[in-house]
Amino acid sequence: MEFPYAVGHAVPLFLAPMAGVSESPFRRLCRAHGADVVVTEFLSAEGIRRENESTIAKLRFLPEEHPIGVQIFGADPVAMGEAAALVTDVFHPDFVDINFGCPVKKVVKRNGGSGCLRDLDLVQTVIRAVAGSTHLPVTVKIRSGWNEEMRDPVTIALRCQDAGARALALHPRTRTQMYTGHAHWDEIAAVKAALSIPVIGNGDIKTPQDALRMRAETGCDAVMIARGSFGQPWVFAQARALLDGRVPPPVPSVETRFGIALEHARMADVYEADRRGAAIEFRKHLGWYCKGLPGSAKLRARLHQVDSLAQVEDIFADYLQNRHAYLELLAVDDESEPELHETTH
Repeated sequence: MEFPYAVGHAVPLFLAPMAGVSESPFRRLCRAHGADVVVTEFLSAEGIRRENESTIAKLRFLPEEHPIGVQIFGADPVAMGEAAALVTDVFHPDFVDINFGCPVKKVVKRNGGSGCLRDLDLVQTVIRAVAGSTHLPVTVKIRSGWNEEMRDPVTIALRCQDAGARALALHPRTRTQMYTGHAHWDEIAAVKAALSIPVIGNGDIKTPQDALRMRAETGCDAVMIARGSFGQPWVFAQARALLDGRVPPPVPSVETRFGIALEHARMADVYEADRRGAAIEFRKHLGWYCKGLPGSAKLRARLHQVDSLAQVEDIFADYLQNRHAYLELLAVDDESEPELHETTH
């Protein structure tokens, strides 16, 4: 089934929109490592139409990020339409995506994100308002419902399609599930069978093998990777190889992993005006890049104190030079994941 914008492969791989993560540097890095399509962090329609400085700053993207979608959220159809028009006229993305999936309290309390799923008439009104305000394809990202009692992804998806959505991404959890339990991939398959527009599967893609399995089990038209990309942008190249029937490239060596992390850090350093703030914000990425390495708890503790790129380079160099000391810590190391404050949308 064809997408309404260029995707590059028969089964494209999407980088999911994620608050505080899918910023331009990470989007470019994932594109370089095989992501076919990227989407911005979700952005408030009110912030866009009022031209809020911090919101508008997050709309910046570079030519190499195409194809790219801008994801907007809100429950006011007028505001959503105005935001879509501004995004289209000023920033020229390839599509506009509507967020009906975010489960975060501060968003849903204003009926945004997955809060809209309590009122499917509103969902359709919002889609029509956005579609009527832009010539670009309008797509949507949904969850399976507000709660278990209202869980009905096929009906939600059909309503979205009827209102004018040109592609649909499903994260098959309810809002009340947040990120607990497991994603019901059978619901992706059911939505795929019911719709005539492309369906993008999302949820619980932690490894490249998961991407292949989702495609095989659901027949989805594309796979969207979210937290599975944290600290491993090469997951896209590995998943692409599997989807194409090729042997995937190996997990990068420690030296290569650090090189990719530094490339990412340099892009963030250039992209952000506040270099110290950028370094502090980048600490979470550093923690993810180090996950699973011998002595990673000690390494993360050092990296979570940095406030400049130069410090990161020094810490990585010290780790490589004194790797034997970190190996001795392996037996007692705490390999728990760093706390996730970012939200997948």
